[in-house]
Amino acid sequence: QVQLVESGGGFVQPGGSLRLSCAASGLTYTINQMGWYRQAPGKERELAASITPVGSIDYADSVKGRFDISRDNAKNTVYLQMNSLKPEDTAVYSCNADLISGRVSWGQGTQVTVSS
Repeated sequence: QVQLVESGGGFVQPGGSLRLSCAASGLTYTINQMGWYRQAPGKERELAASITPVGSIDYADSVKGRFDISRDNAKNTVYLQMNSLKPEDTAVYSCNADLISGRVSWGQGTQVTVSS
């Protein structure tokens, strides 16, 4: 079992920045890839960014150049630095961990609202 707890969401004006954190606990040695997904109202959930244990990173085209994902393996924490935020970035952001068993763990999600 792996538990994920997100923090750092909130309200920000367009152009602002937020930093999300996702702390993993439990059988953290079973974690493979980690990622941040987001789901806006009325839209399907999409992958915003992902990172492997060795640091290979992938971004959705919509966030490239603005978001930065990083991972502290010693702290079992993954971060998402979000800059130049736009209203269309408004969504519930959820942390995800792919486990070596093939299972997937999810955090509870954190709301990010970008509005003037």
